Amino acid sequence: MQLTSKLNQTETSTPIRIKALYPLPRRFYAIHAVLLMVFGLLFLWFAREGSLDTMLTGYWFDPLTQRFPWKENRWLDLINHRVLKDMVIATGVTLLIAGLLRRQPRWVLVALLIGLGPLVVGILKATSAHACPWDLVEFGGKAFSYPLLGTPTGDSGPGRCFPGGHASSGFSLMALFFLYWPERRRMAWFCWSGALVLGLVMGYGQMMRGAHFLSHNLWAGWWVWLVQLLTYGCITHLTKTMRKK
Repeated sequence: MQLTSKLNQTETSTPIRIKALYPLPRRFYAIHAVLLMVFGLLFLWFAREGSLDTMLTGYWFDPLTQRFPWKENRWLDLINHRVLKDMVIATGVTLLIAGLLRRQPRWVLVALLIGLGPLVVGILKATSAHACPWDLVEFGGKAFSYPLLGTPTGDSGPGRCFPGGHASSGFSLMALFFLYWPERRRMAWFCWSGALVLGLVMGYGQMMRGAHFLSHNLWAGWWVWLVQLLTYGCITHLTKTMRKK
């Protein structure tokens, strides 16, 4: 009888704990707004000459053959350009499906943030007149570079190379920060830092192939985090407002 009564109690079933959307304090957004402004100015200053960009990417350029030897490297293309990117996509898709099935709004939003950052970077990249290193004259191409905020010339090449689209895939996992904050803050910052490292690693792999400069990758991370902060802030503010009505 005791066993039957226990089985009939609702406590025997494991409830799904809803990960509700929570608003971040204004102080958090204020701090990150200042940091984004500072790093934005720093990246602008860094890109005004482009000497470090040229040095880091130029290290992988062979002046004798006038090409990037690692451009067609099968392992670099497979591991860095395909496997890592596919793993990021799989993470976002899995989180989205799990969030929909288990009715976890925070999981769904984080999954959407993972896709939104690279989407915005992709749009900026598609409309950019800045050419990739392998298209530039100094690296065996025919295009001429110009300052980041300068006016493109008629010989600026095919463009569509700024910011770094591939690096943005790694940076997109910074959205996992919102999955763990505020319950597990150390885990939140660990995910954010890990995504930062992953984005830089994926971006550096593209630099080895002659596809991007360091500044391209740094701006990709800047845009991804900005978009994720703005989107999360707007959505949580709207949901909070709707609950009060």
